[in-house]
Parts: sequence; C-alpha cells; structure tokens
Amino acid sequence: MKADPATQHRLLDLQALDSGLDRLAARRRDLPELAVIAERTKVVDSLTADVVRVETEISDLGRAQRRLDDEIDLVRARADRDRRRLDSGQIGNARELENLQAELASLARRQGVLEDEALEKMEAAEELDGRLAKLTGERDRVQAELDAAARARDAGFAEIDAQAGDRRREREALAPTLPAPLVALYEKIRAASNGVGAAKLVRRRCEGCHLELSGADLREVAAAAPDEVVRCEECRRILVRTAESGL
Repeated sequence: MKADPATQHRLLDLQALDSGLDRLAARRRDLPELAVIAERTKVVDSLTADVVRVETEISDLGRAQRRLDDEIDLVRARADRDRRRLDSGQIGNARELENLQAELASLARRQGVLEDEALEKMEAAEELDGRLAKLTGERDRVQAELDAAARARDAGFAEIDAQAGDRRREREALAPTLPAPLVALYEKIRAASNGVGAAKLVRRRCEGCHLELSGADLREVAAAAPDEVVRCEECRRILVRTAESGL
C-alpha cells in the first residue's frame, strides 16, 4: 500500500485523536466518584432496609401498646364498677361480698401486670425511636455524600463529553481526507492492537510496541520508498517515518 509521507503524518494526527478519545473514555469509566457512588448506594440501601425494619418494629409495638391500653381500660372499668357496687352497701350476702373483694384484688393484680408490661413497651418504644433517629440521621448523611458524588460525577461527565465531542468533530473532519484503504487498514490494526493502529518510528524504536527495530528491519524500512506504507515487524502497526527516525 502506498500513501505520500504527508498523508502518513496525517494518519498520526488521526491516531492522536483516537488515543485522546480512548483516554477520555477511560477517564469516564474510571471517575473516582463512580466508586464512591457505588459504595454509598450500598450503604444507603442497607440503612434504608434497617430503617424499614425499625419502623416495622415501632408499628408492631404501637399496635401492642394500644391493645394493652385497651385491656387496661377494660380492667379499670371493671374494677370501678365492682368498687361502686362494693361502696354502695347494697351487697348483704357475705359470700358475694367476699367474691367481689377477691375479684377486685384479682383485677388490681391484673392491672399491675398490664401496666408493668405497658411500661416495658414504652421503654422499648423509646429505644426504638432512638435507633430510628440514629439510623435516619446516618442515612441522611450518607445520602448527602451520595448526592454530592453524583453531582461531581455529572460535572465530570459533562467536561469529558464536551472534550470528546470536540475530538470527534475533529476526527470526522480529518478521516474523510485520508485514503479509504489506508484508514481501513489503520482501523483493522487499531482494533487488534489496543487502540493503536499507527505509530512513529523514533530513533529506530517503534512507539507502538516500544521495541527497537533490528538492523535488518531497519535497513528494510530505510530502503522502502517514502510513499510506501511500512509496518513494524514486531507489532504489525503502521510505522510512520519522521525526521527523528534515525534512518
């Protein structure tokens, strides 16, 4: 394949644009904020699950407290009713009087047990409220860090995308000015060679694979016509000769 030396040098310009685009894509993939976002998202999700669990416990405990309160009210009402009967002086039967007094004592004991249980649940509710406040506070703090990282990511993406857009426009303007067969060969090599399809020969060293050409290879390159498209024998990339090639 042949291409005049100026065209081959412009192929290096195309390579520089493509390498720049590859570096920008790598920067976009490796933005440090992405790792922060992934880690903070996991923490927020975990804290949210903990918050939901505690809220469920608080809800269940609230229902249990209401049932207890209702039962305590019933016991108190029953005791008040029995006490009014007892205080009325209308009960003359000793056995009935004894039974009523025994029931009042039983109701008092039952009320004491229920009130103790209600107090325990009240203390448990206070503890759960404290846990919930701590969890929501921690979740809000991590969420704020996540939001800040997302904003930084978006700003980073915008900057990188703007730079990539400029380089793509330059590439779109340059590529059609080069011979199609040369660009096709370059693209084929680039796809198989970590994004580098063309490299300078500088001081007898290929800048693609960074290996120095052997004496025989160097003589062959030096003997090639200036418009001959030569390739590195080691990495098979297009080798562009320059004033610094050392030929």
